[in-house]
Amino acid sequence: MRTRRRLLTVTGIAAAALATAGLNSSAFAATTLSSGHVDVLDAEWDGSDLHLHVHDEETETEYEPADVTLAVPAAAKVANPGHGWLGSGSQIWLLPDTEAAADAAGVLFPGISAEHLTTGVFANNTISYRLVSATRNGATTEDFSVYSGGTRWYDSNTATTSFKSRNFAVGAHNHANWAFEEAGTYQLTFRVQGTVSGVTESATATYTVVVSS
Repeated sequence: MRTRRRLLTVTGIAAAALATAGLNSSAFAATTLSSGHVDVLDAEWDGSDLHLHVHDEETETEYEPADVTLAVPAAAKVANPGHGWLGSGSQIWLLPDTEAAADAAGVLFPGISAEHLTTGVFANNTISYRLVSATRNGATTEDFSVYSGGTRWYDSNTATTSFKSRNFAVGAHNHANWAFEEAGTYQLTFRVQGTVSGVTESATATYTVVVSS
């Protein structure tokens, strides 16, 4: 488990090294994560600002969301379980909510974490993660959702304003099914938000997910 102090991310370390060498840090290649336990939504508070990171639990490595591609292989395809929000296709691409199922399929086990936030900082010891927007191949998409059992947590369907935001307790570490109804390149924008001493604090990041056919 990470300590609660602010850590310099892998990209930050690389950028600092490249800057010292007089090189362009924009040339630093993005990292692709395709399997293992990865907290996709991982919030930290540095005493004055909220931050969103991607935390690879397998290697205890922290990344800026913009520097990571989350890969969902064809092996993630499963039979559509029939929930109404998952469309009418016979199959979906699923990142499952149990580590055993994810490991068996060789896919990501995605987490939503508030475990690295300190109790007593945020009002009601609660933060929220909001799905701000979702696109697939550059166009707004209805093809992304997060659910647990028969309960939707998030749904990119713009026909409803529900299932866009969910509260999480400080210290919590959660897992749910991440479902994609079509192959393509998704851009998922999430915002973490909480109240500190009566002031609303937030951070927003966009995550790239490539779903292969």
